[in-house]
Amino acid sequence: MNIIDWIGSVGVSFILFAYILNISGKLHHKNLFFILFNLIGASLACVASILMEYLPFIILEGVWAFVSLISLLKYKKQH
Repeated sequence: MNIIDWIGSVGVSFILFAYILNISGKLHHKNLFFILFNLIGASLACVASILMEYLPFIILEGVWAFVSLISLLKYKKQH
């Protein structure tokens, strides 16, 4: 595996970990850790997609990171 694979794999792992914890009832979607796992994961996956020059996933992960950032800002506003 090269560095791009590592970056993408770590990012996807963060997203999947958040998802698994959410569907198992251990982490609510409004929990700070859920938001951060998604933001960090999507950002890393987006960086890997940029480095691979793969536009569909740049868009997907970029939007995912942006939505997670909005969620983080809403969270900070409420707390």
